[in-house]
Amino acid sequence: MSAEATNEGAPGRRRGRRIDLRRLGRAALRGSGSRGRLPDAIDHVAKVHRAHHPGADLDPLRRAYLLAESSHRGQTRKSGEPYITHPLAVTLILAELGAETTTLTASLLHDTVEDTDVTLDQVGEQFGAEVRFLVDGVTKLEKVDYGAAAEPETFRKMLVATGNDVRVMSIKLADRLHNMRTLGVMRPEKQARIAKVTRDVLIPLAERLGVQALKTELEDLVFAILHPEEYARTRDFVLAHADRPDPLEATAAGVRSLLRDAGITAEVHVRRRHFVSVHRVRLKRGELTGSDLGRLLVLVGEDADCYAVLGELHTCFTPFISEFKDFIAAPKFNLYQSLHTAVAGQGGEAAEVLIRTHQMHRVAEAGVIALGNPYAAPEPCDAADGERVDPTRPGWLSRLLEWQRAAPDPDTFWTSLRDELAQDREITVFRADGGTIGLPAGSSCVDAAYALHGEGGHRCIGARVNGRLAALGTVLRDGDTLHLLMSRDSASGPFPDWLEHARTPAARIAIGRWLATHPAPEPVAPPDTPAAPRPTHPAPTPTARGPVAAVAEGTAAGVRLAGCCTPVPPDEVTGFPVRGGAVTVHRVQCPVVDRMVTAGKQPVRVHWRSPDGTSPGDYRVTLRAESFSRPHLLADLTEVIAAEGAAVISAAVEPPHEQRVRHTYTLQLADAAQLPELMRAMRRVPGVYDVERAGRPVVTAPL
Repeated sequence: MSAEATNEGAPGRRRGRRIDLRRLGRAALRGSGSRGRLPDAIDHVAKVHRAHHPGADLDPLRRAYLLAESSHRGQTRKSGEPYITHPLAVTLILAELGAETTTLTASLLHDTVEDTDVTLDQVGEQFGAEVRFLVDGVTKLEKVDYGAAAEPETFRKMLVATGNDVRVMSIKLADRLHNMRTLGVMRPEKQARIAKVTRDVLIPLAERLGVQALKTELEDLVFAILHPEEYARTRDFVLAHADRPDPLEATAAGVRSLLRDAGITAEVHVRRRHFVSVHRVRLKRGELTGSDLGRLLVLVGEDADCYAVLGELHTCFTPFISEFKDFIAAPKFNLYQSLHTAVAGQGGEAAEVLIRTHQMHRVAEAGVIALGNPYAAPEPCDAADGERVDPTRPGWLSRLLEWQRAAPDPDTFWTSLRDELAQDREITVFRADGGTIGLPAGSSCVDAAYALHGEGGHRCIGARVNGRLAALGTVLRDGDTLHLLMSRDSASGPFPDWLEHARTPAARIAIGRWLATHPAPEPVAPPDTPAAPRPTHPAPTPTARGPVAAVAEGTAAGVRLAGCCTPVPPDEVTGFPVRGGAVTVHRVQCPVVDRMVTAGKQPVRVHWRSPDGTSPGDYRVTLRAESFSRPHLLADLTEVIAAEGAAVISAAVEPPHEQRVRHTYTLQLADAAQLPELMRAMRRVPGVYDVERAGRPVVTAPL
């Protein structure tokens, strides 16, 4: 028995499906009827259930009702009705959505263990382990005072129970819907408190379970409580148009005629928007017309017929191409599938159209409830879809379960839960090695690493998005292909700036916990090298470098080699006169050359000359190594440089950013011919993805 259930009054203003609680109460008071016959109070539930499941065995429902009725006998709701009317109403809600017999049986019994002398063992003995499990899951969502202290832990328990079987949450949502319908006699402040919890947590959960029928009615009920003036204005607008000619009916008639002539068997309905939907359209578009109060719904038999209908509509009506969305080829995370489009109606007004099969429609309305028994073997075609292979554990729910176990305290969990549920859409990212990852919109490569590898995401050192190297903070888009680059070093860990790019609770909690247990060490200068916070361009070095020298043609002026690009033979070079009469020599590819020419400076031709009888070579070159950060990288690079016979004149390492780091080395070579092989050797160092001469633009992902 929930807090709402024990403190609620009679139904008030709510429109839509209703059961007569007084009639049910009278039927319950008359008793259980003759042995083996369905009691009158459960008869309507049974008929609705049989409409969805013609061959269903009704005996478990009969026995469950008898146990629930006898257990709750003498208990009443605040409105005065027998308490049994509440589990009956909850069960009818689920039956109308097509829930299977096991769920309905558990729904009838969902309050017996908490509020009567019936035990879980008794439930298990009479109805089996599956019903016992569901009743236990709902019972764990115990009665609480909806205050700030109780709320986080309560919904943490709810999430755990849901993760084991989503049917637990289905029963909870139906329970909340009936309680919201009968909220009228509560104090206004308590109504508002319950409505806010429903808005923040239960409605988003209903959305993610795909149970649109429950979600839309809950939204309207919450809207009426939290925003009564806006609700009244929207309701009055809808009622004012109720007696006017509906432009959508004329468009629907035209669509029916069109599809009939095309030989496509289809049902065309005008589907009215609920109040919250109308309110949202008003906020988006401003003034509304009659066609904004609903949408056309076209139901067909097969997937291919959906596209046939779309082709006919776009051929014979003027389509609004920007409104087209294909959720059949790329279903939403909550199993939703439909084609969405909009066409110009007979009066020129836009008519939104939803096209789906009858089965898609059942899933769109009832979500996971429409899947039947979630323990039944999945169809073979579902095995490749990580989000739908197991209806009892949708992909988004698996993620929530993982981070709720890692959340350090209930408050962190509560904040993260509301952030996760606030995401109104998900994206699908394709893995380079096959398979997909479902992520909230706006997720980055960091989020993908933790979604795919859990704690192993600490070892991510880079990513390629659509084949191109990308920063770990890159925001992923729907349909991107992602290849995560992982370090083999198990000691690798995240950097603090990862928190700036992590959007999902799983990533934020994992990163925060690792950083808390691994304080950043004090920076240590490289051995035998001067420590520098950032590399600076070395001062220009003299031209004398052993057997080969740079000579400026047509002038006796001295030459100096530019420190920005450190040219060495056989680089193609050019020069520019500078103050003091000297000529500064640059590599032709150096960016400074373009700036000097643009500024009107006249270049001087320069070539290399080898005089006789000189000492061994002394060639200096500056190289820049772009790499993924890892332990011992500096030592490995300097070891390779030494093995190639080069001496390190200076070295500078920039602070790591997004797990990447830039090393800049000024090296002395005995022979300029060593340079290509040295650069190849440096590129072979694990983690290094590019080595370039300083002064040449490096084409990499932005740091």
